Amino acid sequence: MGKSKGLIILLVVLGVVFLIGSWFVGMRNTMVDLEEQVNSAWAQVQNQYQRRYDLIPNLVETVKGYASHEKEVLTAVTEARAKAGGVMNVSPEILNDPQAFARFQQAQASLGAALQRLLVVVERYPDLKANQNFLTLQAQLEGTENRISVERRRFNEAVQRYNRYIRKFPQALVASMFGFRPKAYFQADTAAQEAPKVKF
Repeated sequence: MGKSKGLIILLVVLGVVFLIGSWFVGMRNTMVDLEEQVNSAWAQVQNQYQRRYDLIPNLVETVKGYASHEKEVLTAVTEARAKAGGVMNVSPEILNDPQAFARFQQAQASLGAALQRLLVVVERYPDLKANQNFLTLQAQLEGTENRISVERRRFNEAVQRYNRYIRKFPQALVASMFGFRPKAYFQADTAAQEAPKVKF
């Protein structure tokens, strides 16, 4: 009788250990899945930034043919592109480094602002605005900017799911044991948060 009672206790203990272990492994696997969703969303953001990056030289060359004396604006776009290129294809590890992520976002915001200035300058050149090559590039750039916005939103949604999961108890304990840290969000550009000044 004593042996069977000891065996039952051992089986119960083993069963509890197995259940806790399964729960623990399941929680960690969920964190891995959520982090992979973040990494996948990050890759899509980078794809769209790369597409924009690749369109810029053709756009600058087309504008240069019509507005070569707008050297300052063309130089600003080229320099912003060069800075953005330095942080273009970065690994998902950047998501664990808020300062590096902020530098990436700042470089992309600077490039976007330089492109906006270029497109404002283009308004002064009716022949350029009628150029088919320019119109095609402009349409591709606008489409890319829209896709960047969509992919950034999807990235932020994936980050929110991941961050929410790893910050809750008891997941926070498992996350800290295995090095899962909160990821940074894309923030709206400060210029976009200010209402434009309209003068009539």
